[in-house]
Amino acid sequence: MGDGGVDIITMEETFPDLHTMTDREAELLCGRLRSELLHTVSRTGGHLGSNLGAVEITVAIHRVFDTSRDRVVFDVGHQCYIHKMLTGRREQMETLRQFGGLAGFPKPSESVHDAFVAGHASNSVSVAVGMARARTRMGEDYHILALIGDGALTGGLAYEGLSDAGNSKEPMIVILNDNGMSITKNVGGVAEHLARQRLKPQYLHFKKSYQKAMAVLPGGRHVYRVTHKLKNAIKGTLLPCSMFEDMGFTYLGPVDGHDVKRLTRMLQYAKNLSGPVLLHIRTVKGKGYPPAERNPDQFHGVSRFCIDTGAPLQPAGADFSDAFGAAMCTLAAEDRRVCAISAAMVPGTGLSEFFQRYPDRSFDVGIAEGHATAMAAGLAKQGMLPVFAVYASFLQRTYDMLVHDVGIQDLHVVFGVDRAGLVGADGETHHGAFDAAFLDTIPGMKVFCPASFAEVGTMLRHALFACDGPVAIRYPRGGEGRYQGDAGVKNLVIRPGEDITLTGYGIFLNYLLETADRLAEKGISAEVVKLGYITPLDSTAVAESVKRTGRLLVAEETVASNSVGQRLAADLLCQRIPVREITLQNMGNRFIPHGTALQLYALCGLSPEQLASRAEEMVRRG
Repeated sequence: MGDGGVDIITMEETFPDLHTMTDREAELLCGRLRSELLHTVSRTGGHLGSNLGAVEITVAIHRVFDTSRDRVVFDVGHQCYIHKMLTGRREQMETLRQFGGLAGFPKPSESVHDAFVAGHASNSVSVAVGMARARTRMGEDYHILALIGDGALTGGLAYEGLSDAGNSKEPMIVILNDNGMSITKNVGGVAEHLARQRLKPQYLHFKKSYQKAMAVLPGGRHVYRVTHKLKNAIKGTLLPCSMFEDMGFTYLGPVDGHDVKRLTRMLQYAKNLSGPVLLHIRTVKGKGYPPAERNPDQFHGVSRFCIDTGAPLQPAGADFSDAFGAAMCTLAAEDRRVCAISAAMVPGTGLSEFFQRYPDRSFDVGIAEGHATAMAAGLAKQGMLPVFAVYASFLQRTYDMLVHDVGIQDLHVVFGVDRAGLVGADGETHHGAFDAAFLDTIPGMKVFCPASFAEVGTMLRHALFACDGPVAIRYPRGGEGRYQGDAGVKNLVIRPGEDITLTGYGIFLNYLLETADRLAEKGISAEVVKLGYITPLDSTAVAESVKRTGRLLVAEETVASNSVGQRLAADLLCQRIPVREITLQNMGNRFIPHGTALQLYALCGLSPEQLASRAEEMVRRG
């Protein structure tokens, strides 16, 4: 069994004749898969637009290669649904992104056809180069492919991989899926370069036939070498330089990414070439579903929706991202130094209105979180008030810049850390499980944790205008709960009690209040201490409470190492504060799979029922 209880797939069970089917059969299969994909995702939610756009290239790959042995490395990985359907998991697609069901990203523990875990962008070429070198050194014979989107080319790691791949001379194929989109419209010089590449003449068929003819004619090889040099000279003079060819790739394309027949031929040709090959394909994000083609941003990641209209079945309410975006607009109106930075996640982080109202202070750098952080440092050094809104899991990519570019100079950069904690269906690669721990290691960093929409605005104002140095404001996905107060940036008791202290921060405060209610039904009086900030850690409010109750339970949706609970326990010990018992409830030192937030809380022992049970045991033990 794989992670979450999914059977490991060891052979192609659903479409066994992919390698022998005709072009017409392949075209019909693409239509069938697109229809099934649409109906499945409408019921489960997931990444729709990218998968609709990748149907033909995925089918073509499976016609030419054997993915149980050949290695296909997805970049980001959210476009892998068709791949899963073609590798024995079609009947399980109704469990997609459900607890215990199929993951929404490639997962080697789920199938031998999944070569590598993918969830963040720009790493596929680097991984593929490593696999290619391992294959060569171990004397084995299989093919390596990396499927990367044009949006991922805004990430610097992609160029590190491409540069080394071209220099390595290792046989491998990089498929560049160019749909002109990342999650929001692509920006920068890469998009402009690819637009120029689309104008490049198609000469592959002639080149292949000419090369074969010259190989058999007397003196043909010499003629071919001469004409090849002449052709390159003319092309270099008349056509834009291909950076991929300069890196050492054989460049093929651009090719219609929805022509499965031509894609199959191109992959067969690329398969027989020696050295690194880059196949440039053009696709339409959301292909075949008009609502997704018209609004690719909205259909990148979707909840359950009505196929006829494209409307969500349960429209989303206001969330913390909205509250953050509204506060940003308010504060920008007060101070022209306030500016916003996004890494291709403008709508997702609530910044759409800010970007519309203040375009001259809005910077979308594409999928380039490290660059965004370093650029924010430059803005801060010259007197601006930069705010970088970024998902917690993507903030992990900026650790060196946090230390070197921001922390060492104590620069006043504010980070809006969205999707903090357990995010649900996207699973291991997207949970905001590490930021609370690693941000604490940055000297001078301050970390605020709003528990309500009102506190988002209060804390953002405080971070911008009352602080210096780096500040992070971490908040969860979704809406606020029972607690809707505004305690500002304070650590304080919000519910008095005598028998046990319950401590937490952010939205999890609501679960602690419910836990206290459950304990009250058992005759146990629980005091709830709200932590408004967790770095630098001030244990005063917790220490005073523990002096009264003698017991402490700290609950948080983060990893155990360097958790707030560990830091609080160490601080109480150093202060020689007598504590009868301390319980630290968190995610442990492990990766948490996908599922609903409530299911994952239960998995980690963080549900109010479980917390109340633990607290009751502590009190009953005396």
